[in-house]
Parts: sequence; structure tokens; C-alpha cells
Amino acid sequence: MSAFTLGTMRALDAPAVMEAVLEAAVAAGINHIETAPAYGPAEAFLGRALARLGERDPAARASLVLTSKLLPGADLGDGRAQLRACLRRLGVERLDNLAVHGLNRPEHLAWALSGPGADLLAWATGEGLVGQVGFSSHGDTALIEAALASGRFGFCSLHVHLFDQERLPLARAALAEGIGVMAISPADKGGRLQDPPPELVADCAPFAPLELAYRFLLAEGISTLTLGAAGPEDLAWAVRLADAGATAPTSDGRDLAAALARLEAAGRERLGADRCGQCRQCLPCPNAVPIPALLRLRNLAVGHGMEPFATERYNLIGRAGHWWEAVDASACGRCGACLPRCPLQLPIPDLLADTHRRLAAAPRRRLWG
Repeated sequence: MSAFTLGTMRALDAPAVMEAVLEAAVAAGINHIETAPAYGPAEAFLGRALARLGERDPAARASLVLTSKLLPGADLGDGRAQLRACLRRLGVERLDNLAVHGLNRPEHLAWALSGPGADLLAWATGEGLVGQVGFSSHGDTALIEAALASGRFGFCSLHVHLFDQERLPLARAALAEGIGVMAISPADKGGRLQDPPPELVADCAPFAPLELAYRFLLAEGISTLTLGAAGPEDLAWAVRLADAGATAPTSDGRDLAAALARLEAAGRERLGADRCGQCRQCLPCPNAVPIPALLRLRNLAVGHGMEPFATERYNLIGRAGHWWEAVDASACGRCGACLPRCPLQLPIPDLLADTHRRLAAAPRRRLWG
């Protein structure tokens, strides 16, 4: 598996754009392509691009690993029809990998392990239509842990990022068990690192923020990182990071571990005593406020100048269904239940109020959904 995966949810301006992006990905050494029916015309565009690649360079086409995804919830008949349609759009007889797209709630896991999804996945692999099955998840830690422990899945796609390391222990455990781990959108969902604020640029020097994030994940042993390219130029990092994968100094002498330490120190200095340590001991909240997730956004906004990203994520709360949090900081009733649990003795209700003041804004439309 290549260090980077080509994600196909952005190269959708025209079939020719997808073809150019696929060609650039192959030239960059990428051998894993990820798509989904939920990504609009992505599968159809990719199918055409794969056919053209096969005509020009059969060996390059044969080297590619192809993953697509199906949303949970379908009955067996509908699921079979959806998978067959997926194969037709892609122009293939078999998928290397099929993932449950958004295994985010307990009922999704039940569907995949003991419901119609279990029958669908067994049929798909038994008929030779799918090489292995996995899942992507935006769910909570306990749910992902249960999915990984089920023994049903050979790979997973998780939100594991430099600036959101909550699921990193799960990723390490999965890797130790031979389960592949793909990091979902380390650039955009990882902090809009393709467009970093000046504070973050300074904090990450001598690395670019996106480079530091990529190198961190690869050094942690993450199997592959999604790179959602809208055009061939977006694949430059895949070429530039050919030496990534260890915390030792890079070929040009830059020290990854030292840069990570400076980044953390800069955030601590700006946040001072108000820095949330993300220990999660404040939970559960009687009003279901996801305290650590919200204070993580505050940490990023105040600690590294990442207010545009934090604002964007904060204003998706309650608007993205089971793909993101449902309750924002305004739901805090100041009951004080969290206060004695916090080992740092943070004034959590005050910090939540400050988070809402800083980040609440007119919501924007999601790219998908």
C-alpha cells in the first residue's frame, strides 16, 4: 500500500479532470484509489479514467488497489444491487476492498455484524466480488473499538490526525493486529492545513504544517493517508514525502521530533492555564455536551490561530447527522458536574461559553450531505 491514497471526492469538475488526477497519482507512486457512490459522479468518472489508463499502461492499471464504500442500512437485496451498480460504474468485476461507509452508530455495527449487512458482506466476499471488507467511522471510541474487536474487518478508515489524536491508540492497536488503517483527510479535516494561519506556520517551522502532519502520521505507522486531489497539482506532497516514515531527521537534516515538541510548547504558551488536556475525565455531561471535542477546537483556535478551521467545524454541529457532534457549547447548563472530575481544575463552563462566543457563526454548507 502506498503511503498516500488518492481520494476521489474532489476531482469532479469533468471526467477529464479525474483522468488527469489519476495519471498524476500513478506518476507519484500512489497505488490505492478510494471512492464511493456517495461522492456524486466519482465512481463513473473514475471508471472511465481506469479504462483509459488500462489502454495506455496495462501494468500501471493492474497495480492499482481499488476501494469503494456502501452506506449501512440496506437490506440484502438492495445491498446486492448497490454493489453491482458500483462495479458497473467502475468497470470492474471485483473490488479489492469494500468498506461500510460511516459505521458511526451502534445500529450500524449491528447491521454489519448480525443484520442484513453481515449477509451482504458474506455474499460479496463469497461470490468473489470483494477481496476484503472494512469500515470507515466518524463514531466514538467505544464503537470503533468494538468494530475492531469483532474480527470481521480487515481495514479501517479513521479520523486520526496530528491535531486530533484521540483515536491514535485505536489505530496502533489495529495495526498491531494486522488491520490496515487509513487516515481520513489529514489535510482538510485535520485542520485545513492546506491553508494554514501564520501562527501555525511559525509553530511548525521548519516544516510546513501539512508536511509535519503527514510525517507525524507516517512515523506513527499509519498505513496510508488520504489525499483528496481536485487537480494534479494537489499530489505534489506525495512526491515530496518519499522519505517520510520515521521520526529521525529527514534527508535535509530537519528533526521531526524537535518540531513536534516546539509545536506543542507554542500551543501551551498561548493557552496558558486554560489548555484542555483532552483526558475526557469530564464526561459524561448531563446535557450531552461533548466537552473534549469542543475544547479541542478552542485549543486550536487560541493555541495555534486555527480559528477558521475551528469555526467551520463548530458550526457543523447539529447539521451533519451522525457524521459529527449534535450538541454545541450553548447547551451547557453550568451544573458543575464536570468540575471535580477535571485533573487540571479548568473552569469548564466558562471555557465552553468562551468557545461558543469565539466560534459560533452562520453555518456553511457541507461538501457532502
